[in-house]
Amino acid sequence: MTRSSYVTLKVGRWNLADLVADPSGEEFRRLLDSIESELVQFEGRRQTLTPEISTAEFESLIHSVESISEKVSIASGFAHLQYYADTSSSEASALVTKIEMMASSVGNRMLFFDLWFKKAIDDANANRLVNSVAPVYREYLRHKRVVARYALSEPEEKIINTLEVTGTRALVKIYDKMTSSFEFSMKVKRGRKTVVKHFDSRERLVTLVRSPDYATREAAYRALFEVYTKNSGVLGEIYQNVVIQWRDEAVSMRGYQSPISVRNIANNLDDTTVRSLLAACRKNSVIFQEYFREKARMLGLRKLRRYDLYAPVTTKQVASSKFSYGKAISKVLDTFGDFDPQFRAMAQRVFDERHVDSEIRKAKRGGAFCYTVSPKRTPYVLLNFDGQTRDVSTLAHEFGHAIHSMLASEMPIMVSHAPLPLAETASVFAEMLLNEKLAEGLSKKERRILLAEQIDDMYATIMRQAYFTIFEVDAHKEIAENSATIDSVSKLYLENLKEQFGNSIVINPDFQWEWVYIPHFYHTPFYTYAYSFGNLLVLSLFRQYKLEGKPFVSKYLRLLSAGGSRKPEELLMEAGVDITQEQFWQQGFDYVREMIQQLKTLAQ
Repeated sequence: MTRSSYVTLKVGRWNLADLVADPSGEEFRRLLDSIESELVQFEGRRQTLTPEISTAEFESLIHSVESISEKVSIASGFAHLQYYADTSSSEASALVTKIEMMASSVGNRMLFFDLWFKKAIDDANANRLVNSVAPVYREYLRHKRVVARYALSEPEEKIINTLEVTGTRALVKIYDKMTSSFEFSMKVKRGRKTVVKHFDSRERLVTLVRSPDYATREAAYRALFEVYTKNSGVLGEIYQNVVIQWRDEAVSMRGYQSPISVRNIANNLDDTTVRSLLAACRKNSVIFQEYFREKARMLGLRKLRRYDLYAPVTTKQVASSKFSYGKAISKVLDTFGDFDPQFRAMAQRVFDERHVDSEIRKAKRGGAFCYTVSPKRTPYVLLNFDGQTRDVSTLAHEFGHAIHSMLASEMPIMVSHAPLPLAETASVFAEMLLNEKLAEGLSKKERRILLAEQIDDMYATIMRQAYFTIFEVDAHKEIAENSATIDSVSKLYLENLKEQFGNSIVINPDFQWEWVYIPHFYHTPFYTYAYSFGNLLVLSLFRQYKLEGKPFVSKYLRLLSAGGSRKPEELLMEAGVDITQEQFWQQGFDYVREMIQQLKTLAQ
């Protein structure tokens, strides 16, 4: 496409033909057949797994795992992306189940190699292989040996893999299916009249919590929580079962120290590092409480209600203006191009190959994500674009993820994904670049408004996410150890909100049910602290960029290009960031405090 043609782009659906042209066709059947064929060959090499195995044979087995994984990922990626585009489709749902069962079977049949390296081979020979294979695999293999102590026997692992399809994964699928089909009725009083609006998409309703209208914000939240509260019995029971299964497998069977340790070790981080992060967030909650008091003054309110947390600090007339999809794309592409031409070219590729699903429609999965099928494929991006400034930021965020994936495309599939703490680096950095671009040419009043929006986002991606994790730690403990009821978990969440906000805002009891609306709690327990980690990290990196200018870019590219091939502490140390020091976390909060002070100064 030419530069100008992006301005005229309209929202639409993605094209999945690059993965699978027809799931009922011959090509797809051949793909599945080739997986089986390679798998049989791989199983036939089991007898080569001796302590004295040569480096060449060991590395050849790794390449076989990669080839099979690549093909499974293509089949799985197609099935899931098709399902996310229409969660009401029984055909798409059936294909997801079929492919998940196939993937589980493949995983079971390949398991012997993974368990052999984790448990069967002695340390001396394991170290010999680690130190002699291609360097790109070394950290990955070292981490496997760390995880090894939590691995079970091959028969036990196979049972867990098999039951997962119809166990927790099936429960989460029910959660997605239920919540994607919810319909909402919002009631707003206008004088003596009550106006009722109906929504068949949660995404359209949720945009109204950022409305400039006081009554609309409250009505949107009430409509949202009315439906989730009504369904809290089922949604809460799904969560209880997810938590119990997580503890039974992770703590009781595998021997992890705590439920959150599963995520920490998967992220290649020490428990103490994560505890330090969460402790720093609790200690600095007063910074955002100070901001919410200032925001109340900006809005002309005595005190914010929780309903008002994301209220825009602008006039109704300005707030009602929207970005067209094409203009939003052009703004993001120009932002990326100013930072580095390579960034713009990579983002354009995603659009040119029609790998974006951007329109809002019923039964489509909510939110936004970037899905990387394999390093060899251009990533796919799901958006629910409604023209708000927040949607433009989301676009920049998800395309930051896509660029991160493409920069790591030279990495083998098993080490191409950045570990979770680094996974938000490019996405949040992209948002900060966009914010700087949006601020160009603004008046003092407009810059104050934009600054407030940025601090809103920092709250949402640092403090809110940290307190989500703190809630999860408490909820997992109460459910597993004290058989906590759904009502008890809701009270626990309300106490979490009270600690987080102090007396800076008024919290309506409705918000005790907010937790059943957070899909991360169901999909990926303890995931959310990665946002806090990533955002505080990006504040540090962005500061470096502002100090160093263009010389910073090459350093940043090296960081992103490493994918998951390096240990986070070592990789970041090269970029001048020491995450083992408590001062690192505090620097991020000091930066937020400076922004709040700047906000107050602009008011003078």
